[in-house]
Parts: sequence; structure tokens; C-alpha cells
Amino acid sequence: MAALTSTVMPLTGGTIAFTAAAAGGDTCQTGAGVLLVVKNGDASEHTVTLVTPGTVNGLAIADREVTVAAGAQVGIPVNDDYRDPSTGRASLTYDAVTSVEVAVIRGLA
Repeated sequence: MAALTSTVMPLTGGTIAFTAAAAGGDTCQTGAGVLLVVKNGDASEHTVTLVTPGTVNGLAIADREVTVAAGAQVGIPVNDDYRDPSTGRASLTYDAVTSVEVAVIRGLA
């Protein structure tokens, strides 16, 4: 797993720097205002899964799956619901990484 670095966006705006999605998955910061941006340059749709750690009354909480259409770009909020208490980061997996790029951005607090 690769640890994605968050880019803080200034109030005047900024460039989003994408990196290739890792075949073994990635991790990223969580919190209010954190956004995972996924760009799918492939001819097929791909699914990004945000692992949801924890349980409620002994039942596992379902992971969040987000489908990214071919040629599309989506933003996915990564709030603290996805924070793994053992790492302090969210775990991300992908059904495939062909032509998939990701970036993590957050606004100024």
C-alpha cells in the first residue's frame, strides 16, 4: 500500500497533483474537508472501496464502494468514519488500477 500525501488547497485555488493508484491499494488522511479525487482514464469503469473499520453491536460496518465511470473524475469525501484506529489513516482498494490516478486534497481549516 502506498501512503498518499494530502495537498492543502490555498484559498486562491491550486493544481491537483495526481499519482497512479497502487495495485495493492493506498492509504490516506481522513477528516473534515479531506477529498479523494479519482480520475479514471480507462475505457472501463472501476470501483474504489473505502474500508470502514469497526463494528456496531458486533456487526461489521459495510465498506463504501464508489464506481467511477470510464473517462470520469470523481471526488469522494474521506471523513473520520474511515479512519483505522491502528494506523490513523483510511485504507483504499481498487478493483483494477489501469489508467486510474488519485489525489488527496483538503482545504485550509
